[in-house]
Amino acid sequence: MPSAMEGSEAGEEGEILRYEETEDDSVSPTDLSELLKEGTKESHDRAENTQFVKDFLKGRIKKELFKLATVALYFTYSALEEEIDHNKDNPAFAPLYFPLELHRREALVKDLQYFYGEDWKEKIQCSEATQHYVDRIHHVGQHEPELLVAHAYTRYMGDLSGGQVLKKVAQRALKLPSTEEGIQFYVFDNVSNAQQFKQLYRARMNALDLDKNTKDRIVEEANRAFRFNMQVFDELDQLGRSLPEEAQDGGPPVHDGKGDVRKCPYYADKLGRLWARTGLPHVWHETRSVDSAFCIPAGQAGPGCLYHAAVALVKQPLVQLILAACVAVAAGAAAWYVM
Repeated sequence: MPSAMEGSEAGEEGEILRYEETEDDSVSPTDLSELLKEGTKESHDRAENTQFVKDFLKGRIKKELFKLATVALYFTYSALEEEIDHNKDNPAFAPLYFPLELHRREALVKDLQYFYGEDWKEKIQCSEATQHYVDRIHHVGQHEPELLVAHAYTRYMGDLSGGQVLKKVAQRALKLPSTEEGIQFYVFDNVSNAQQFKQLYRARMNALDLDKNTKDRIVEEANRAFRFNMQVFDELDQLGRSLPEEAQDGGPPVHDGKGDVRKCPYYADKLGRLWARTGLPHVWHETRSVDSAFCIPAGQAGPGCLYHAAVALVKQPLVQLILAACVAVAAGAAAWYVM
């Protein structure tokens, strides 16, 4: 899942999943948190613009694909947290050891039980792209534990930031229970204030006793972690293409990226009411841009868009003939009445 990007839950338009720009006078450009933020911006942007992430943010996520993404996360976090536990006393990582607050493996087990049942272990397997990611995490944990910081930063800070947006998108698009079954991965019961915790985590990173060369290697490893995540996203995108289409009833309509919300008064009005009711004006990625409006273009409209459905119906020759006849009858009746 594309929670590997640190960002804002409800920032200004176009800033979903982007880095927070909170000013902190105590931060130096040479601090690890700043080096990571600046050094991974390009990777972050590329990851954000993978097809899988863009479709997810638009609510175009099939349940079977979401389940496969959850499987990928399970194997990734199992490896990451196994190596973190092994290195919890290593001074290069120990200050960042927050198992109660951050560890995700048990939450992912609950999600897999929800989606696959009690015998979930027999129904899942690690994909090729995920295995490459897992192998790298184990290599780092066993041979270069100081680089674990990069993998922990890339995943956990994203989970607490942009991941919270994805949680709401998935819950609505897949019609998951309001009791949060299936999305426990995104629920941090022991983090009462995500922003404050992220600040604490960054402060702990900055306090690590690391030389410049080690900091540079951590930034390089974080970019490598982004690449592994993008490979998993691309793999999921390919798998998604082979999955059958699923009915999308209820909630915001799924769009094909070609419509223009300004040309569909029905959905423009409905979208406004939706935002007012949910209080989530920025959750749906690029909803205010032309190429990702909620409308389905005329000629492709389904029963949900009454305006486009009516326009498409009126364009049918038989309907036009019937309408012409009705107009003629109405005109004759009006003429008779006036006489």
